[in-house]
Amino acid sequence: MAQTLPLKPRLPVLASSLCALSVLAGCALWSFMPSPAEGQRLYAQNCVQCHGASGLGDGDLAQGMAPRPANLTQIAAQNGGAFPRTRVLSAIDGYAKGTRGGAMPEFGAWLGGPTVPVALEDGSQTPVPRPLAALLGYLESIQTPG
Repeated sequence: MAQTLPLKPRLPVLASSLCALSVLAGCALWSFMPSPAEGQRLYAQNCVQCHGASGLGDGDLAQGMAPRPANLTQIAAQNGGAFPRTRVLSAIDGYAKGTRGGAMPEFGAWLGGPTVPVALEDGSQTPVPRPLAALLGYLESIQTPG
């Protein structure tokens, strides 16, 4: 015959389990990679002026810029078919600023807040501010074959 513990000794275990589950559930809401649609909204607010609505580098401000804004639909094609997440993240947030020329503004300062884990090319995961991860997901979604 199986023995059961009286309810009183199990209450602290039950209560702490419920607390842990509620904390995990709250974290889970922001722990997944954002959808490309979330990144598309950020793109429309911050990138369209130079890179254009389709990401071709033909935005209203692109005329007369030297160098011209990048065609963001060809990032993977120019990298042997693989989307270079680490390089794209660095270009957007401004860490690559010293390694390339151009008028690309730094967005790192406004990309704070909660982070999400983003898988990089080497298989590692790194915490990335949610807006930056959303923009990365959108850019990855608009890649076209070379």
